[in-house]
Amino acid sequence: MRRGLAAVAVISVVAAACGSSPPGPAGTAQPASSSPTGPATGSAAPTGLGPTPDLGSVQLRLVQVAQLDEPLAMAVRSGDDALYVAEKGGRIVAIRGGSVDPAPVLDLSGEVSNGGEQGLLGLAFSPDGRFLYVSFTDSGGDSHVTEFAMRGDGVDVGSRRDVLVVDQPYSNHNGGNLAFGPDGDLYFGLGDGGSEGDPDGRGQDLGTLLGKMLRIDPRADGDRPYGIPGDNPFVERAGARPEIWAYGLRNPWRFSFDRQTGDLWIGDVGQNAWEEVDFQPASSSGGENYGWNRFEGSHPYQGSDPGDAVPPIFEYSHDTGGCVVTGGYVYRGKAIAGLQGAYVFADYCLGRVSALVQRDGHVVDQRTFSAEVPQLASFGQHGNGELFALSLEGPVYRLAAG
Repeated sequence: MRRGLAAVAVISVVAAACGSSPPGPAGTAQPASSSPTGPATGSAAPTGLGPTPDLGSVQLRLVQVAQLDEPLAMAVRSGDDALYVAEKGGRIVAIRGGSVDPAPVLDLSGEVSNGGEQGLLGLAFSPDGRFLYVSFTDSGGDSHVTEFAMRGDGVDVGSRRDVLVVDQPYSNHNGGNLAFGPDGDLYFGLGDGGSEGDPDGRGQDLGTLLGKMLRIDPRADGDRPYGIPGDNPFVERAGARPEIWAYGLRNPWRFSFDRQTGDLWIGDVGQNAWEEVDFQPASSSGGENYGWNRFEGSHPYQGSDPGDAVPPIFEYSHDTGGCVVTGGYVYRGKAIAGLQGAYVFADYCLGRVSALVQRDGHVVDQRTFSAEVPQLASFGQHGNGELFALSLEGPVYRLAAG
């Protein structure tokens, strides 16, 4: 689908920031609530999977569960009630029964770069809970995906193994999120390598891992540190990296799979004018081009239309106060009835929790709530489907019914 011809769901939010480094605390500008309709982006999502979200009935409140040092990512482990939270400076801590364990689960602070958009950026447990995977930028600014075996409730530091290392040409747009998909493979989001405007066109270049969503089998494959799923879309294309699942991304700052439908949602940070949310239905076989740097959102940015760019399911403008989209999760918990089945996300500058509802690849409802988290940098999802919001100022909040 050609972006220039798409009518895209728009909410006028956000400020005059380029979306590279997150700016300071949220200001006073507030987004307007709306009920837009977005473009179709693929096959219909499964229907009949629970009650229809009723965003108009939702009142949210925030329950603080911990105070940490720049919490930036969260994961849960099969058979374990703890919340595992990555702090930007390099530690992973566990929250159990409402208390933070006194000792970190893992401490990489001596080797993690912590400037700007760098740091310990992501973590994920293998579906069976036996392995922990972490994403971080090293002292030279390069991106790592590293594996550790779990022993009981702790990490076996001696089992450490680098799965993937990617050179970073600049210090920003590192991406860094990790998530296992419903297929059991590990997905890794990488930004375009930084600077401004993707000067080397990495987002559209299939010969580089930058500006991409990767899909790998993280376990060692013979003498190779990871395996390549045979049905990845570019496995047999000459000159293309076989790890690539999707491309045309500027800085995918948080993506997630709907635990009930398998749909993939990506919050992709914009340049100077537009923030976007991308949607890939579970029926996709990969290979989508999300357009950067030919497009920023659905708007032409640089160069010619590639002809195959998939428009965002939702975008919003920087005109009224926001700056950086924070991708979230489809809510599958039980505590907030009207929110069930809605995609929950936010903007870093505004800090207000938002939600949208899609049907058949179109946005049919959208709301921004009064619940506000300064410097809302990430969301987390518990095994029971309840959601958490992480503030770089330190608090970790659970979303609850108001």
